[in-house]
Amino acid sequence: MSSPTLIWRKAARSTGTGSECVEVAALPAAVAVRDSKNPDGPKLAFDSSTWAAFAGRVKAGELDL
Repeated sequence: MSSPTLIWRKAARSTGTGSECVEVAALPAAVAVRDSKNPDGPKLAFDSSTWAAFAGRVKAGELDL
C-alpha cells in the first residue's frame, strides 16, 4: 500500500494545526487510510462499500462523540 502512485487527500476542513487528521487514497476496489502525522506508518484499507457506509454515517452525524 505504500505505492508512490497513490494520491493521498486530507479533508478540506483540516487545518495545518490539526493533530487528529487522516488522509485517504483511492485504490482500484478500496480506500486506503493513514495518519497524516505519520505518513510512513501503518495504513488501513477498506472495501469501497464499507468506506461509503462509514463516510455516510459520519456525514449524518451518527458517530459524533
